[in-house]
Amino acid sequence: MGKPTGFLEYQRTENPSSAPKERIQDYHEFHPPLSAEERQKQGARCMNCGVPFCQSALVLKGMVTGCPLHNLIPEWNDEVYHGNFSQALWRLRKTNNFPEFTGRVCPALCEKACICGLNDDPVTIKDNELFIIETGFASGNMQPVIPPVRTGKTVAVIGSGPAGLAVADQLNQRGHQVTVFEREDRPGGLLMYGIPNMKLDKSIVLRRLSLMETEGIRFVTNADVGKNIDAKKILKDYDAVVLCCGSKKPRDLAGENRQVKGIHFAVDFLTAATKHLMDQTSPISAKGKKVVIVGGGDTGNDCVGTCIRQGCTSVTQIEMMPKLPDERLASNPWPEWPRICKTDYGQEEACALFGHDPRIYETTVKEFLSDEKGHLTGIRTVKVRFENGKMTEVKDSEQIIEADLLLIAAGFTGCEDYITDAFQLERTARGTISTAPSSFAVGKEKVFTAGDVRRGQSLVVWAIAEGRQCAREVDQYLMGYTNM
Repeated sequence: MGKPTGFLEYQRTENPSSAPKERIQDYHEFHPPLSAEERQKQGARCMNCGVPFCQSALVLKGMVTGCPLHNLIPEWNDEVYHGNFSQALWRLRKTNNFPEFTGRVCPALCEKACICGLNDDPVTIKDNELFIIETGFASGNMQPVIPPVRTGKTVAVIGSGPAGLAVADQLNQRGHQVTVFEREDRPGGLLMYGIPNMKLDKSIVLRRLSLMETEGIRFVTNADVGKNIDAKKILKDYDAVVLCCGSKKPRDLAGENRQVKGIHFAVDFLTAATKHLMDQTSPISAKGKKVVIVGGGDTGNDCVGTCIRQGCTSVTQIEMMPKLPDERLASNPWPEWPRICKTDYGQEEACALFGHDPRIYETTVKEFLSDEKGHLTGIRTVKVRFENGKMTEVKDSEQIIEADLLLIAAGFTGCEDYITDAFQLERTARGTISTAPSSFAVGKEKVFTAGDVRRGQSLVVWAIAEGRQCAREVDQYLMGYTNM
């Protein structure tokens, strides 16, 4: 193990963060890494406990704590402590195809289950992971691994988000010939266009895609299967087809006068913002505007940070649910997922710039207000309460909020209809593609599915985990056995 007394000698030290008013001047990542020496100390804090909850992915009270990828966390923390960074990389890559993504955007389920966190601050597992993979790239250890033998089997992967990339990576390394079809102009799915640049720089995504191409994976862009690409031809041309199309049907709002101009879905706004940065196309601009964002999750927070960088004059974030407690309650003990109020980077920036938290809780939109030309001028909101699982409006609680740009970040309701129609697939009540129990097969010969299109809107780490599991099932189907 690492240093037996490390967790007693060293305090948790995270990668630092640039000051909010400094970082909003651009779209760069704003967490400079610690030195290798300091990172070794953070690795030394790992207790190498007998039962590493950090890698367990336990379901407690309906929420997961611990890593869905079952990363070998104590092993590579030990290697970091001893300065064996190449060995740490080897152990990390055993379970995680894309640590450079999870090390940036994962909410660190592993840290919530860290035993060191029972009585002290948990180990900086996420930062350690990011250090390992970035050191691997910087040192030249991340070289293409080209399969020495090909099986002669062909696989089509529809969608190039984290699930699709994980499926493609695993099956390519097995020796199958993989082609990935992506509807957008660049591969990457939500990694490319759903997550802002300051959270995940697009050079990081492009770096990985280039590596995968060199390893033999073929990417076809502007290929929207079910629209400009015939699903029947895909089924005919490939030995197996894996649908990793994501959960991209956005949940809409039902307020009165919804048709007014100036309302956009968050995914469209974030996509346009990234394309503007990369290609100088026209964004859905928040410059000089009073912005309201409906939705209090990660996507809503990303919209807050992006609007601030674009130069909005104000930003308000509406959340339907009650505010979570600032401190962990006794009824929510370790290692459960901590149900506490989190102030993310976007909200932190709003506080610094405008002097107050942008979030309003227990509120929903009742009506969209407009001028004579049909342009948004504001919204009428109402307070809500949840009683016995039913939402009710609070009497005499209506309020007018000025706005000329409104972004809907209220989640997603499943995959688009044309995907399931094209492949003639059944859907679940949640709008996801139906599969056999504990399987990734859709009940139609040679067709499989993984990621958000199967499990519903979820995390990048879960998408990668599903992609890896699905790849094993596909390999079993193609070869009659699997060694993955």
